[in-house]
Formats: sequence, C-alpha cells, structure tokens
Amino acid sequence: IIGVLFCFFSCFYGISQKMDEDCACCTQVHTQFDFWVGSWETYNPDNTLAGNNIIEKIQDNCILRENWTSSSGGYTGTSYNFYNLLAQQWEQIWIDNGGQTLHLKGNLVDGSMILSSDKTRDLKGHEVINRITWTPNDDGSVRQLWEVLNVSENKWTIAFDGLYKKTKI
Repeated sequence: IIGVLFCFFSCFYGISQKMDEDCACCTQVHTQFDFWVGSWETYNPDNTLAGNNIIEKIQDNCILRENWTSSSGGYTGTSYNFYNLLAQQWEQIWIDNGGQTLHLKGNLVDGSMILSSDKTRDLKGHEVINRITWTPNDDGSVRQLWEVLNVSENKWTIAFDGLYKKTKI
C-alpha cells in the first residue's frame, strides 16, 4: 500500500508541477472576460448610482470573482466566473445575501460575453430563462444587460441595465 500511495503522490506532484509551469488558465480563451476586471461604479439608465462592483482574477487567473454592493444598502452578492474547459463555455455562479443563486453558461459572441441560465422558476413560480450580456464600450465602460424570458408568455423583460464605469481604488 505504501508503494501505491508513493506512486499516486508522485504522479499527482508531477501533474501539478506541469500545470504550474504551463499556467493552465493563461490561454486566450481564459482572458476573454478580462474586460470586466476592475473596480467599478455601476449606473442605472437614468444615471443614478446602482452600486459598486469589484471584479478580480483569483486562483492563478482561473476565476473572476465579483463582489457587488448595492448603493441603496443591504444588498450584496458574489459571483465566480470561469471558463469550463471540458464544456468549452464560460460559467457564472452567483450567490447573494438573500439566498438567491443563479447559474449561467455561455460564450463570447461578437465581442460581448453572453451567459444564460437553463429553464428555472422565479419566485412567483413562472418558468424563466435568465440571460446576461456584458458589452465593452470604446470608452472603457461596460454595459451589463440582464434580461428574463417568461417562457409561457415568450416575453423578454429587462431585470437590470447597468453601465460600469471604472473607479480608482
């Protein structure tokens, strides 16, 4: 058994060393969402402050972590965004301080990151699909458009439309 354990740890150490040397998340696809990295003030369409958001790369550049704080106070959330190499897609897992979660999947399309949920139910029991699109603008800002499809009515509504403007920390 000692020989088996030695072999296992030797193989694991060799694999982890190779991954460190190769930088597993330093590929072009892993940088597709980097336009969202930074410290941001986020504004509603009427130019009122919606909140503050810090997006940073963690875990050897494999994860973009979002930390959101609403300007109205009391509402916070965190998302983890990563490229799933096996599924060949970006994924986001959102968790907020109200216990709500959201799991989105998708890819970069024509310069915008577009992530959607599978069919799920909203708090009223309606079957919905969430779609969030992040679009970088020429001035360095980023527009985030969150749309929700009511499946039975085949009707899209806007849940959030925010403009991210970089701040200095």
